[in-house]
Amino acid sequence: MLYTIPHYYHKFHCVAGDCTDTCCAGWSIMIDDKSKKRYWRQKGGFGQRLKKSIDWKNSSFKQCGKRCAFLNRENLCDLYMEAGPDMLCKTCREYPRHTEEFEGIREISLSMSCEEAARIILGTKEPVTFLTKEDEKEEVYPEFDFLLFTKLTDARDLIISFLQDRRFISSHRMALVLGFAHDLQSRIRSGHMYEIDGLLSRYRNESLHSIAEKKLLGRKAQAESRFLKMKELFSIFQELEVLDADWPRYISTIKKLLFEKGIASYEENRSAFYQYLKENPEREEQWEIWCEQLLVYFVFTYFCGSVYDGQPYGKIKLAVVCTLLIQEMAQATFKMREGRLDFSEFVHLTHRFSREVEHSDLNLNALDRIFISDQRFGLSSLLSVL
Repeated sequence: MLYTIPHYYHKFHCVAGDCTDTCCAGWSIMIDDKSKKRYWRQKGGFGQRLKKSIDWKNSSFKQCGKRCAFLNRENLCDLYMEAGPDMLCKTCREYPRHTEEFEGIREISLSMSCEEAARIILGTKEPVTFLTKEDEKEEVYPEFDFLLFTKLTDARDLIISFLQDRRFISSHRMALVLGFAHDLQSRIRSGHMYEIDGLLSRYRNESLHSIAEKKLLGRKAQAESRFLKMKELFSIFQELEVLDADWPRYISTIKKLLFEKGIASYEENRSAFYQYLKENPEREEQWEIWCEQLLVYFVFTYFCGSVYDGQPYGKIKLAVVCTLLIQEMAQATFKMREGRLDFSEFVHLTHRFSREVEHSDLNLNALDRIFISDQRFGLSSLLSVL
């Protein structure tokens, strides 16, 4: 078995009671079968508490005021404190670690739905590298398309190299990977897998950067058009499951700050935000790094999962659109804070976005469907707002 992790992976340590938004509240914590059997066998007073605090039918911990029944007032886990780490269920042991499973391969990342993990990811100054190790475990997935997976990993390596090319601004990098993923998808759709190696070679050609830049400039939307398209991007949330009851109010506030006063106000705030970045070269560089780390995070986490549905272009749209939405949320925060945006605020809004969007299979499946079939998110439309 081959294991791959980002180089910052081992920097994560749970901050426990110091966490500003505990993972033990706000969503159901599912219990694996092995842990559930172990909990049922517990004796004594704590065993009785366990039995009363678990929803045995749905295999999850019960909640009190949207908090896990074992989360105490100090935001610490009574189960951990009473019985130790070995008593934690699989969900609690592994979070915020996220694993994507392929034949003979496990890719493990940190999830930005954890605010401490988001702080580590977004605070990484250098381009992310990936570390691998191997053990003697073997497994076979009878229906696994290893040829497609190999092409996808080669494509992802190239995409990440584009996203980490700091000679270009993030919008340019997004345009290049959108164009590449669009062309990759056409080869997969037509069954011309033999053309993918040639496509990879062509996109490695340095001149493609200038071509992408020209296409991007040629498709820039006018102010009114961009305003309407960005407003439309936020309509995605209406099609998603709500996990946090406060999320609709939060997004409504963001939309009001951005769009309620019309195009002129929107453009004024957008211009003020980018002027704020340009006033300080270090601040502007930091912004570009945040955007890069977001894009690489989404691509590493989801792109190769397209081996199961054959839709890598949809996964790149996911990365780009999520990054665009987070960028817009940052501009709304900038307006709310009367002309400033610091690292902790950007981490917090990114964490809230991830917690709401990524921790629902229904939401991820809905986004797959939207980005595969909805014409609002075609190549020209997305390029025009970059």
